[in-house]
Amino acid sequence: MTARWVVEEVAPARDLTVHWRPISLLFKNNPDPQSPYYDRVVGTHKMLRVMEAVRAGEGEGPIQALYWQMATRVHHDKIVEFPMAEALQAIGLDPAYGAAFDDESWDEVVRVGHDDGLSLVGNDVGTPIIALPDGNGGRIGIFGPVITRVPTGDLALQLWDGMVACMTVPGFWELKRTRTEAPELGSHPV
Repeated sequence: MTARWVVEEVAPARDLTVHWRPISLLFKNNPDPQSPYYDRVVGTHKMLRVMEAVRAGEGEGPIQALYWQMATRVHHDKIVEFPMAEALQAIGLDPAYGAAFDDESWDEVVRVGHDDGLSLVGNDVGTPIIALPDGNGGRIGIFGPVITRVPTGDLALQLWDGMVACMTVPGFWELKRTRTEAPELGSHPV
């Protein structure tokens, strides 16, 4: 939901360029292989390998389309296991990138991006993480916002501007309330 909010509502109005970076819930949470959660995070981790292989071969250009392709299948279509070749072909990429899915040599690249994101926000958070330039040649980051629906128009920009204001205040760390509703995924983005 946060990705849709930033890409669909905020980026065009605030002239932002979005760069996608990996965060691996397999690396982050290190779940027990007997956990029912384990297979799902292994699967999404392997998707990150494919994203990094595509980034290495094609640059940043197709990453957002690949992210949408995979996220739509997982979240909207409720298909956690799908042929990577189909997802790649659906956006005009060489299906051979799908070989990275089972190639552990991509884990170090995933780890570097993962660690970079967490270095901005700490280890006691998850995803999403948003990073912005800090105005001094560095970056600042924040976990969230965790939203269950995509705000639109002025409300979307109010949320963005408020988040940016919080990020830039020295000493600000956290806002939170208990989530009481499931995500409203909205229309199929792909």
